[in-house]
Amino acid sequence: MENTKTAAFFDFDKTLIELDSGTLGLKWLKDHGMLPFAYILKMLFIRALYDRHLATEEQMAKTAITFYKKRRLEDFAKDAGDFYNIYLKPHLAPNIVKRVQEHKKSGHVLVLVSGSVRYWLKPAVADMGFDHLLCTDLEEDEKGLLTGRAKGPICVGENKRTLALELAKKEKIDLKSSYAYGNHQADLPLLELVGYPHAVEPTEPLRKISSDRAWPILSFK
Repeated sequence: MENTKTAAFFDFDKTLIELDSGTLGLKWLKDHGMLPFAYILKMLFIRALYDRHLATEEQMAKTAITFYKKRRLEDFAKDAGDFYNIYLKPHLAPNIVKRVQEHKKSGHVLVLVSGSVRYWLKPAVADMGFDHLLCTDLEEDEKGLLTGRAKGPICVGENKRTLALELAKKEKIDLKSSYAYGNHQADLPLLELVGYPHAVEPTEPLRKISSDRAWPILSFK
């Protein structure tokens, strides 16, 4: 059967949302007295390396989810709606949300693609009407405790491309007629997969690539 559907793939952090959701997650945990000081230092260090392009998105994601080790997912999932409405939703990028709405009106398949964890993305998916969520899942042991590792691939870099390809095959999506939105050079594997890539408030490396390739560069507002 011929692929006939058009999709729009949206990155989340610093694309659909103006900030890094991990930073807001740390604020949530700190406000609720759940954040060990040693973990704060570890995340500040890896974040500083990442901002200077000295650490990869995958390294940062792996470091971030070590927080969950020996905890239960339900202890966090039950507050996901509040976290989204209070901490994340006020920072949604108006111009990119408008793009989501335009794609929805056009009947395109909406896909949120993020390295962030599933439980805090699900409220955003429900609120904006995304059809699919490609993200990072947390691994549990035989006792139902989180291991501090990912279950399956961390949804960054080439893994975004792989997961998007799998979805496209399953859902009969025509990637040449599809769109993608990202902010970081780590999003290139996803952006290069579609016919209509867009850079959103891009990092300098992605801005240069986008300019060289005449890709549209969008602002948050």
